[in-house]
Amino acid sequence: MTDDEALAELRDGAAALDVSLQPAQLEQLLAYLKLIERWSAVYNLTAVRDRPGVVRQHLLDSLAIVAPLRRQATAPQILDVGSGAGLPGLVVAIAEPHWPVTCIDAVGKKVGFMRQVIVELGLKSAAALHGRVETVSRSSWTVVVSRAFASLEDFTRLSASALAPGGCWAAMKARGIADEAAQLSSAVVFHVEPLTVPGLNAERSLVWMRPREKATTKDPARSAS
Repeated sequence: MTDDEALAELRDGAAALDVSLQPAQLEQLLAYLKLIERWSAVYNLTAVRDRPGVVRQHLLDSLAIVAPLRRQATAPQILDVGSGAGLPGLVVAIAEPHWPVTCIDAVGKKVGFMRQVIVELGLKSAAALHGRVETVSRSSWTVVVSRAFASLEDFTRLSASALAPGGCWAAMKARGIADEAAQLSSAVVFHVEPLTVPGLNAERSLVWMRPREKATTKDPARSAS
C-alpha cells in the first residue's frame, strides 16, 4: 500500500464513519502511520505490522469512536487507559484537536513513542502519562476510554478515581459483552453502540457505562418525624 493509497483509504474510511477530516489531518494520520511502522521495527508497539492492517485495524478502528463521542459528550476531557501506541487516544486527538486527550500506559517505551508522536504531529491538546491508571488521584476526565485494555469490571474499577463527577466510561469491545456486563459491580451499562469499521469484517461495539448509584440509608429520625 503506497502513501497515496493509504491516504485515500483513510479519507474514504473517515467519510464512511461520518468524521470530516481536513487534508492536514489526513497527513497527520499518514505521518502517525509511518511513525508506528518505524518504531515497530525496533519496539513491540503492536502485533499488526502490515500497512493495510494498521490502517484498518488501528487507525480506522480508532476513528470509529469519534462520531459517538461527539454525540455523547460536549467538549469532553478524555483519558485513554492502556493506550499502548496511542490508540484510540491520539487518533481522537488528530480528529478533534481542541479536545483535551490524555493517554496513559504503564510501559515506558510506549509512552516515549506517544510523546514523540505528540511532538512531531503538533498535537497541542494531547498528553501522555507513564503509570498505572489506578494511581491517578485527580478526577478530571469526563470520558474515560479503553481499547482492548481489560474486562469491563476491571476497567471501571481501576479507573474510577480518574473519572470526573457526572462522567462516563466508554470501552471498545470486539465481541459480545453480556457476560462481562453481568460481572459489573462499580458501574452500569447504559448503552451499547455497534461500530462498523470500513474494510474490517469484524464485530465491534462501544460500551457506555456510568458509576452505579450508591444505595442510600434513610435517617431513622427523619423517617419518624
